[in-house]
Amino acid sequence: EIFMQWKLLEVEKREGLVTVVIDNPPINLITLDLYRELSQFVEKMIDEKDVSVILFKSANPDFFVAHFDVSAILQFPREGELRPDPELNAFHLMCERLRNMEKVTIAQIEGRVGGGGGELVASMDMRFGVKNKTILNQMEVPLGILPGGSGTQRLPRIIGRGRAMEVILGAEDIDSVTLENWGFLNRLYQPGEIDEKVTSLARRISLYPSTAVRLAKRSINNYEMPLNVGLQQEAYLFQQLLRTEEAPEAMTRFLSHGGQTREGELRVAELSLAINESSIAIDEVKGD
Repeated sequence: EIFMQWKLLEVEKREGLVTVVIDNPPINLITLDLYRELSQFVEKMIDEKDVSVILFKSANPDFFVAHFDVSAILQFPREGELRPDPELNAFHLMCERLRNMEKVTIAQIEGRVGGGGGELVASMDMRFGVKNKTILNQMEVPLGILPGGSGTQRLPRIIGRGRAMEVILGAEDIDSVTLENWGFLNRLYQPGEIDEKVTSLARRISLYPSTAVRLAKRSINNYEMPLNVGLQQEAYLFQQLLRTEEAPEAMTRFLSHGGQTREGELRVAELSLAINESSIAIDEVKGD
């Protein structure tokens, strides 16, 4: 059973939401064992049809994921002629699977993250932190290496070239408020509220029509294409969704629940959730 087989990951599924708690004491170091489990988990999730959202958390409030095990890096091969490899390496592949998989990936970063952990969360769709507690530190350059798990490419795309230079070359702790201001973190919460807030968002998305969630993520990922190409793809994906069964049903429920009335539109966010919760209830009754 995919949700029970892990030693360093606690995995739970509730409807379309999978929650993963990373637990590799004392600092959630990316040991080879944790790396294997994360990589295998990400690969397996790609084909899980009834999962829309994956929420990653840590069992340790002080460390989300520290970094890759330096003693393991010291064992990496250093002989032979070097040439650029046309294929992505295994860590890059894991990060790109997270970024491109047709599921929403969310990181709830309550403590420190850095090194390979920073690269892992940079490949996710959203990142949330705790005020005055979440810290990013890319500590590779002082060790004579560089962020080799996508950090030099992902960070400039998220926070800009100059800030990525500061993070990677400075190797200093970047505090939570700066990370939010720079756009690395979507939002900051107080320690006592982050769990409820992030889980609530993840659950909302998991209840929405799954094809719409999937194609909306795909369309947002097209922002790196030239604008005209991205707009053409957006129009194409929009038309695809109109041809699903879910779209007309959801739009009809929206209208019947008070959408496009003054009262309904004043609470449109609540309405968006209600029409999808009612859809789940109807499906459950049909199932009985």
